[in-house]
Amino acid sequence: MNRRSFARKLAGAALGSAAFTRAAQVQGLPEPFPGRADQESGIPFKFSIMLWTVFRQLPFEERLEKVAEAGYHNVELTGEFHNWSDAEYANVNRRKRALGINFDCTSGLRHGIGNPEERQAFLADLRNILPILDRLECPSLIVMSGNRVPGLDRQAQHQSCIEGLKRAAEVVEGKNVRLLLENIDPEENPHYYLTSVAEGFEIMRAVNHPQVQFLYDFYHEQIAEGNLIEKLEKNIDLVGLVHIADVPGRHEPGTGEIDYRNIFKKLAQLNYRHYAAMEYLPTYDAVKSLRATREMATQAARSARA
Repeated sequence: MNRRSFARKLAGAALGSAAFTRAAQVQGLPEPFPGRADQESGIPFKFSIMLWTVFRQLPFEERLEKVAEAGYHNVELTGEFHNWSDAEYANVNRRKRALGINFDCTSGLRHGIGNPEERQAFLADLRNILPILDRLECPSLIVMSGNRVPGLDRQAQHQSCIEGLKRAAEVVEGKNVRLLLENIDPEENPHYYLTSVAEGFEIMRAVNHPQVQFLYDFYHEQIAEGNLIEKLEKNIDLVGLVHIADVPGRHEPGTGEIDYRNIFKKLAQLNYRHYAAMEYLPTYDAVKSLRATREMATQAARSARA
């Protein structure tokens, strides 16, 4: 099961700039197992691959080898580790270190934050996964809002998202863990609550915690509401991760309607310092596609800083 089908099954995933002025701290939040910055490229952000989209027929360690072959040093997971044995954890960590790869983020919580009746179950999920994040040497966790709750109006569910993240922030306070709330478009999951990036940023400002940030998925927002760059400019201090795929089809940049050259250029202009994760389904050889996308993104970002 990938995280998209997982999101459909959920029964019910920052920093306020006015209240917290240390913008540099937001962009440089401690990462206990830091990914390799693309210093050789001269750009501020780092590249990653959401692993569910590529090399899916291969054994896990061979998938990491393909990631390295494509020139990437960071990988995002979707709960692939849930049934690993101790030996598998050890083997995977050994292999990723040998390849120079980091796990920069994962999803995998069963409950979302949007249903107040599931609050304790969500917090239990969070507490249970923290030791796993340590074992994976992974500093970030994707949180979902969950589905709309029958009988609960939008304002109440909006407030549940805020309160759920505030409680979650208490759990991770002082730990080297970031929580990242994600938007999902209503075409992919018509039941999901948080379809709007604008609302997501409102939630971030209300939570007002440096370990809680927003996962801005450009693919989902283009389908849901559009106007991608203006929202990025106005809320860059709240963005802790961006996901990359074109519309329609969830394929590589250049296959659809999103001008990713301008998006990567804008990320560089805004001095975005977190990850840009490729979460697309390649239309041709995945290694070649990922290399080409990385090169395009690098050139676009360099042009903004020339």
